[in-house]
Amino acid sequence: MPLQKDIIARTLETPYGEKAYQIVEALTDAGFEAWWVGGGVRDMLQNKIPHDIDIATSALPDEIARLFKASYDASQNLGSVRIPLGKDEFEVTTFREDDEASDGRHPEAVVFGNREQDGKRRDFTINAIYFHPISRELYDPFKGEADLKEKLIRFIGEPAIRIKHDALRILRAVRFRALLSGQYHPETYAALHELASLVSVLSGTRKLQELEKMLLGPHPDRALEDLWELKLAHEFLPELAVCKGIPQPADYHHEGDVWEHMLLCIRNFQPEHSIDVRIAALFHDCGKAKTFSLKERIRFDHHAEVSADLARAALDRLQMAAKRRDKIAWIIGHHMMMGSFAPMNDERKAHWYYHPWFPELLQVMWLDIAGTDPADYSLYDEIVADYQHFLDAHPRPQKALLSGDEVMEMLGIAAGEEVGKVLKALHDAHVKGEVTTKKEAKEFIISLSPGERVRERGSAL
Repeated sequence: MPLQKDIIARTLETPYGEKAYQIVEALTDAGFEAWWVGGGVRDMLQNKIPHDIDIATSALPDEIARLFKASYDASQNLGSVRIPLGKDEFEVTTFREDDEASDGRHPEAVVFGNREQDGKRRDFTINAIYFHPISRELYDPFKGEADLKEKLIRFIGEPAIRIKHDALRILRAVRFRALLSGQYHPETYAALHELASLVSVLSGTRKLQELEKMLLGPHPDRALEDLWELKLAHEFLPELAVCKGIPQPADYHHEGDVWEHMLLCIRNFQPEHSIDVRIAALFHDCGKAKTFSLKERIRFDHHAEVSADLARAALDRLQMAAKRRDKIAWIIGHHMMMGSFAPMNDERKAHWYYHPWFPELLQVMWLDIAGTDPADYSLYDEIVADYQHFLDAHPRPQKALLSGDEVMEMLGIAAGEEVGKVLKALHDAHVKGEVTTKKEAKEFIISLSPGERVRERGSAL
């Protein structure tokens, strides 16, 4: 069944769609076969204009690179050439077939093939639908369009073989089911259950990438439920898995246990929430499993700090860059501070309100409330009003001379209150006109000895 003419026309009218058409046209004119494939075609079949179109072709990588004057590193790109066109970039990949020699982490090598072989080596039927934008032909060898209508996640061929060839497909299955708010084919579901432990062979980087895509998707809570049910969370996110069944004070948390609170938080993600905010919200209460105690009521004393430490360890395993990890841990460690800001004097408020990560801390605080039933935003609204009033009365310089990252690198210190204090001192000097250039800012920062920084910090407490 061909795609609807309307969605084809609307896609080709966009600058992105027009460029993707031009790539296929250039390859076809050069005597090669070329098709749109994967997510972009899947979007069009759902009557959505795609914003990411991959192209598969019979041209070899060096032929693609010569035709489009692009660079290609055979040792890194595994048959794919990135074609920049203006502000957009397209991945053009030579038809491939599976290389059976694999340790489950990734294919050991690339074996080039034809379109039919290329389809067979793809993971799910819904990702093996090809569209030719010139002829308007749809090539759907595994009935992916029918599965898409049923919102069915189904492996191509034998599920266990597909998973053992690349264990990342386990996490991709979870992500695509959440993306479609769909369901698993019985054989696919059985294989995911049986082989879930194979995710242990994957690098932290690959697992983190899939987790981030889940959190950026439309139904991250559904993905997290599947991760727990399939015991994938137990395998690579144990800090989160243990949250299921940890009770919370009934007077304050009608939503249920810590796991239910976490799911409700991530269900309330908003488009403006960055991936770092989403990860911080995901881990913000993971320390409650370790800090649970039953006193006059259920309590979780110091759980924010414990959660930050656990998140830091988890993100280290996932091979997250240290600067991102430290920011997320800082946000988690301070997410219980809402009641602390109002009584502060202006100098202490400046430390927090000028902090480069404070806006994201506010967003996590909002999500923490959104994940609570009943959700009471009164204190949060007071903080936001005070924050905005303070910034109106004490405006920052138009552009900071140094970033927090630059301060940490220059002084060899980790993220934390000391960084905010140094930035505040620099801000004050900038406002007074004592420091006006980046060079002067660096000299000013270096002039602050560790002892002076500690004294300054202590005087503001």
